[in-house]
Amino acid sequence: MKVSPEQKAQNRGRILTEAGRLFREKGFDAVSVAEVMNAAGMTHGGFYGHFRSKDDLVAQTIAHAAGSQSGIGDLSAWIDTYLSKPHREHADMGCPMAALAGFMRQQAPEARASMAQVLAAQIDTLTEMIPGVDPVKRRRAAIGSWSAMVGALILARSIDDSTLSDEVLSETRVWIYEKKTPNAPTPRRKGVRHEHP
Repeated sequence: MKVSPEQKAQNRGRILTEAGRLFREKGFDAVSVAEVMNAAGMTHGGFYGHFRSKDDLVAQTIAHAAGSQSGIGDLSAWIDTYLSKPHREHADMGCPMAALAGFMRQQAPEARASMAQVLAAQIDTLTEMIPGVDPVKRRRAAIGSWSAMVGALILARSIDDSTLSDEVLSETRVWIYEKKTPNAPTPRRKGVRHEHP
C-alpha cells in the first residue's frame, strides 16, 4: 500500500519524537534503531525509507528535538522553568542540549554539526532577549547564561543529594538574574541552602 506524503511526514515526525525521547533518556549508544521504530509503532524495515543511517537519525533528531521545544516568551519565566525541579526530573522530555551534550563527543560529524546549529540558534535567540545596547556584551551574557543553565541542569541531574541539587538550580537562577540585571532586586531563592563542612 502506497503511503501518502502527509502520512510519510507524520511517520517521520513520530520516529524523530520517539528517538528524541529515547536518546535523552538512555543516550545514543544504548538505543537501537529497532527500539526507536518499535516505540514509534513501526517495523524496523521502514527505517531506511526515512533515514540513511543511525548517524543520520541522530543528527535529525537533535534538530527536531530542539525545534519542538517551546519558544522563549518571557525570559525570566523561561529561566525559572528551565532551572526547575520538574525539568530536572524529566530529561526524556526536556532540553536536548542538557540531556545529550555529554554524548556528543563520540558522535559522527553530522550529529555534531546539528548540535552546533542548535547551540548557535539558542545563543542568537538569547542574545536578542538580553537587555542592553552593546551587542558584544549581550552575546557574551547570552553565552554565559546559557552555559550556566545547561551546566547547572546537568549537575543537578547527576547527583543523589536532592538538597544540593535544588541549591544548584536555585543559586544558578539567582546568579543569572544578578548578571542579567545587576541593579535589580535579588529574586527569592527556591530550595534550602546545603551546608558543607
